[in-house]
This record gives sequence, structure tokens and C-alpha cells, in this order.
Amino acid sequence: MIASDTKRPRNVDWKSAAAILYGDWGTSKAYVVGLAFAVAGYSSFWLIAAMCTLTALVGVNYMTICKHYPDGGGVYASVRHRSQIISIVGAFLLIADYIVTAALSSLSAFQYLGQVFHLTPYAMSVCAAISILVIGALNYLGPKHTGSLAFFISVPTAIVVVLLGLFCLPHATEAIHNIKPLTGGFAMNWTGFVGIVLALSGVEAIANATGVMPLNPGCDPAKPCVSKTSTKALTIVMIEVCLFTLLLGFGMHALHGLDVTKDGDVNGPAAQGVRDYMLNYMAQIFVSGSFGATAGHIAAAIVSFVFAFLLLSAVNTAIVDLIAISFLMSRDKELPGTFQKLNNYGVPNAGLIIATVIPAILVYAVSDMAGLADLYAVGVVGAIATNLGASSTDKKLDLVRWERWLMFFTFLVMLAIEITLLATKPSALARAASKALGLPKFHHDLDVASGSPILCAVRGIGRTLKFAIEEARDTKRPLYLLFVRQQPVLTEQDRKRKWPDDPEALEIFREASELADGHTVLPCYAVSDSPADTIVDIAATVGASRVILGGAKRTGLISAIRGNLIRQVSQLLPEEIALLVYS
Repeated sequence: MIASDTKRPRNVDWKSAAAILYGDWGTSKAYVVGLAFAVAGYSSFWLIAAMCTLTALVGVNYMTICKHYPDGGGVYASVRHRSQIISIVGAFLLIADYIVTAALSSLSAFQYLGQVFHLTPYAMSVCAAISILVIGALNYLGPKHTGSLAFFISVPTAIVVVLLGLFCLPHATEAIHNIKPLTGGFAMNWTGFVGIVLALSGVEAIANATGVMPLNPGCDPAKPCVSKTSTKALTIVMIEVCLFTLLLGFGMHALHGLDVTKDGDVNGPAAQGVRDYMLNYMAQIFVSGSFGATAGHIAAAIVSFVFAFLLLSAVNTAIVDLIAISFLMSRDKELPGTFQKLNNYGVPNAGLIIATVIPAILVYAVSDMAGLADLYAVGVVGAIATNLGASSTDKKLDLVRWERWLMFFTFLVMLAIEITLLATKPSALARAASKALGLPKFHHDLDVASGSPILCAVRGIGRTLKFAIEEARDTKRPLYLLFVRQQPVLTEQDRKRKWPDDPEALEIFREASELADGHTVLPCYAVSDSPADTIVDIAATVGASRVILGGAKRTGLISAIRGNLIRQVSQLLPEEIALLVYS
């Protein structure tokens, strides 16, 4: 065990602990149901059932882990006494995961609210960053108080989930009729199963929170144990997550006319792109069938609100765990001693500041988190696998034989999942992150588009854009779509600007992604004081065989400027790159 003179207050009871865990683990049903359908269609029930079984298996193992590691730390604590290097790697793996959890959860929360209030992507980013700062400020009072808030958030969420589950039951006959057997062989189904593995995210939160849970009655402080609190919290949340994810996944199959699109989304007869909002769609359809269309829209809005607040609770869980892991690392002298200096509420201020500021900056500064989503999946599974593997093979750990063998078996399953993730990195995760940010989905099917690239510079949505996409599709070439924001003077901030931060470019690229319908379209964006030079430079960089520009049909000064641009590009382009002017 980790010994130190500095102790945090143990004042988080089982209800608050369960709420903190539910804030992360409970969000899984909001996306895993739709994601499973995108992977396996009307056969997805079997993948969801397998996922729920694995979730329960991991939950049972974490009851054992929490019993033997009462000071928190998760994978960091389980490996620390065996390998300092691996424990540090595990700790920073967790830190990265929690930072991304806070950022993605806050963004996803405002994507849900954005459906109701019609927020722009920039407004979502700003609101998400502000929400992280507010939640961080609340954590100054300690996890007991934020745990109470998490509990009040979890109660209405649980009620809505139960009610939605009840609305599924009258449609059980239709669901049974629509469920199809899995096809495609073991390898294909295993890859699909791995694609929904993010349902496991959050379970490490309980192992990190044991350091602030009260000791068992009559427990010797020299040999602490918090199993009564941790086991009760884990059991309740695990049952809810497994039971209702399975029930809602079953109910989804009662929906008729769901169709998986080429880019991995799901369309319904009454709505497009419902994969990431399947529960909203289910609420709307099932409630409308019983009480009318107005009631259905209200039900969908309620689902949006409760899951938005639950996702904000996941931000709180991530901050609580970031504080806990930094505190333990400071006690082990892996971080400066300031990370274990407590305020009047038993919270280390340095850890609190870092746990709040970094995710807030990340969510505001990084517009495209698709790559982070892939790393997040790898990190979550890797942390769980490392914890289970280290604990199950630790001969000094007093485990009952069945506990050890069950934990080792689960470790082997998680290891196989981690290896598969590293080998495949499912693109569904990247698409989910892009959709959570309201970003268009661009495709990179280089097997279909294998010719030399085409570059098209556009200033708006019009005939030139449509012509370029048709030309690229007909000639089977990838299309680089370039938007140049012209400014006479450039600042350092201008040079760092990305296309998701430019509403005009974002709208053009979103329209292009719809028009492309599966063809390879790659967005390019630049802020430049010389558009002609920028167009030529990018054309040469991507190896374009031709450049497409729109012709000048306007009159006066604007026409002269446009015509001048075409002449400049024509003069600067190398001879091997053809210039096509579309009028």
C-alpha cells in the first residue's frame, strides 16, 4: 500500500460514489446502442448482449480490485509495487484518458443541447470550455459536494432511462421479429464487437475514487478497506448499465426502416443521421405512437437534456479522477509536492487547477478530436487490461482462487481487444467524435479514388464545387477542396486558424461532404495574403494533376480581381499541372 502522512478526507458515501461512477459509465448507453446498429444492423442485439456480459465481468473484477487498493490510483496503484516504469506509463495513460474524457464529454453534452437550441460549432466549443471551468470551480469544495450534485443528476437520468425502457416493452414482439442472426464469420463479428468497446469506459473511475471513500465499520486504519462502499456503488451502477443497455438495444430493433449509410451512420424513415442520438429517436417514435407527435418531440427533448447533464457529470468524474491520480503521484514523489497540499475542503489545489484548465483549453483550441478519440479507446482498454493483468498475476495479493482465474481470463479478453484496436483503430470512433463536434464527415476511400489528385479552390457553394466533385468521381481521383481566406495582413493567430473555426469554410466543406456521397474529398484551408501563391503551393504539395477554378461571371471590380487571380495562378502553375476554369 502507498503510505504517506498526507490523507484526503474519506467522505464520499456509496450514493455519491455510485453517482460519480454513473456519470461516466452510465453515458455509454447514449452512444453504444446506435453505434452497434451501425456495425451490425438488425443483428446488433447479439453484439450488445456480448458487450453487456463483458461489462458485467469487468465490473465484478473491479469489485475485487477496489477491495485490495483502498487508496485509489486505479492501474497506477496496482502496478506501482511491481514496476515503477509501467506504473508511470499507466498513470499518464489514465491522465490522458481523463483529459480527453472531460473534453469530449463536454462537447457531446452541448451537441445534445445544440439539437434543442441550435448552437453553432463555435458556440458549442465555448460553452463546453466554460462548463469545464465551472465544474472545476465546484470541485474546490471537494468530491463530497460534487458527488451530491452528480447524484441529483443521475436520478432523473435513471428515471428517464427506466421510462424509455418501459416504452420499449410493448414493442417486444416486433423487436424479436426483426432481430437477425450474426453473419460474416468470427473475424468480422469480433471486429464489430471491438468497435463498441467504449461501453467499458468509466469503470476505472471507481478504482480511482476509493481513496475518498469511508472505511468499512471497525476497519483497522493501518489496513484500510472500503469494500462496503465500493462494492455497493459498483453493483448498482453495473446492473443499471448492463440491464438497460441490453433492454434499449433490444427495443431499438423494433424500429422499422433503419438503414446503415455508406459512411457508417444510421438513417430512419423520419430522421437522418440518428446513430449518435438513437435514444432520442427511440423516444420520439415510441412516445409519438402512444401519445402523438407533440409528446414525441417533447420526449426527445427531455432525453437530450438529461443525457447532456449526465455527460457534464462525466466531466466531473474525469476531474475528480485527475485530482486523485495527481495526488497519489505526488505522494510517491513522481510529481512535485505541491500536488498534495490540501485546501480547507481536502482538495489539492494544484491538481484541481491542472485538471480543470487543460481540458478547457483542449476543448476550445482543438477543433478536430478524431485522432484523440482513437487514442482514447486504446487508452481505456489498455488501462483496464493492465490493471487486470497486474492484479491477477500478483502472487502477494490475497485473492481467492476463483477471483484470480476470473480476473486472468478477463485480462486475456481485454488484451485481445487491445491488440485488435491497435491493429484496426475503428473509424467509427473518429466519425463519432466528428459528429459530436458537428463537423462534416469526409471520406478517404483511396481504393475507389486512386488516380492523381484534383485540387479545386472554391469561395462558395455553387456550380464549380459540384462540377469538381463530379469530375473527381468520373475520373476516380481524390479531390482536394481548398478554401483560402484572404487577408491583407496576417497575425500569428491567423496562421494557426483551422477550417472548423471559419463558419463559411465549415458550411462549404459540410455541403461538399454531402455532395460527395462516399467519394474521397479532403478539405484544405489557408489564411493568406496571396491566394494565387497559396493555391499553387498546395497544388504542388499534394501532387495535383489539375487545378479547377471558377470563372469570373461578375462585373466591375470583383470580376477584375477574380480574373487577376486566374491569370496569376496560370502564370505560377508548373507546366505539368493543368488549369481548368469552369464558367
